[in-house]
Amino acid sequence: MELDLTPKLPKQVYGGDGGSYFAWCPEELPMLKEGNIGAAKLALEQHGFAVPRYSDSPKVAYVLQGSGTAGIVLPEKEEKVIAIKEGDSIALPFGVVTWWFNSQETDLVILFLGETHKAHKRGQFTDFYLTGSNGIFTGFTPEFVGRAWDLDEGTVKKLVGSQTGKGIVKLDAGFKMPMPKSEDREGFVLNCLEAPLDVDIKDGGRVVVLNTKNLPLVGEVGFGADLVRIDAHSMCSPGFSCDSALQVTYIVAGSGRVQVVGADGKRVLETHIKAGSLFIVPRFFVVSKIADPEGMSWFSIVTTPDPIFTHLAGRTSVWKALSPEVLQAAFKVDPEVEQSFRSKRTSDAIFFPPSN
Repeated sequence: MELDLTPKLPKQVYGGDGGSYFAWCPEELPMLKEGNIGAAKLALEQHGFAVPRYSDSPKVAYVLQGSGTAGIVLPEKEEKVIAIKEGDSIALPFGVVTWWFNSQETDLVILFLGETHKAHKRGQFTDFYLTGSNGIFTGFTPEFVGRAWDLDEGTVKKLVGSQTGKGIVKLDAGFKMPMPKSEDREGFVLNCLEAPLDVDIKDGGRVVVLNTKNLPLVGEVGFGADLVRIDAHSMCSPGFSCDSALQVTYIVAGSGRVQVVGADGKRVLETHIKAGSLFIVPRFFVVSKIADPEGMSWFSIVTTPDPIFTHLAGRTSVWKALSPEVLQAAFKVDPEVEQSFRSKRTSDAIFFPPSN
């Protein structure tokens, strides 16, 4: 059966006055189920509040747009109230309870990528809401709720029945939410637009990698992530994950072309990609991208906490390591052609600006 790697846009799952929740569907993007990957997006309007919930999957959250407040409660820990803004990445392990709030006029948009190996449904997240019309209180009888929290019947009815919203609600403009604490960001958030660059190629591109060193919670979610930005017409070198990891890529901004090559030298994807689309590169498949005139940026997770990539162009590529005789025999070319091939791309760059 041929793999369908076509990039897809998400579909709205639910929403209301306060915002909407979108998700990528495994039926439309089969690699989600194949790779046990979940992908979703939360968009909150002004005063939109995503009520407290937990998930059946570990995730990485990336703030695509706007600013707001996040509440995070790790198991048996105190609540962290964090100011979030565009470029922030947050690792969300199993068992973490979160809520999200937008007080600003600009919509707050957050991307969620994660693994679904232990999820109820392969290829998609299932959230469990603590409040609202589909919250856990609604499933228990008033007797159980009253006994568990030592409440009288009247209080139980108010507690269970007052919030009729589902997942996302809109708060009154004057309602005061908890104020974020600057110290709460430490260890929970890494801003990929402000963090030290792991790769910086003049007129080529830049990379920030999330790993266990700069965001320790990455080790608990079990996979790493990165933000890549390439300049106009630049190319991201063909490469693959050499530790059997999947690459899940969301186009944050700009547009460009992508090619993916799999087994037997077969090109399995050749398409134009644009902001908002998501695609998945299978294990060991080789991928390369070229940006359009406005450049292109993407946020990816790789299904291992400290990913290792092999690039097939540049000074550190495998071609430079192989002996000349091996290349001559493998390509069936004379020494002159082999030397011409070897002498190109002598820098460590993984991004190549357009030739002048």
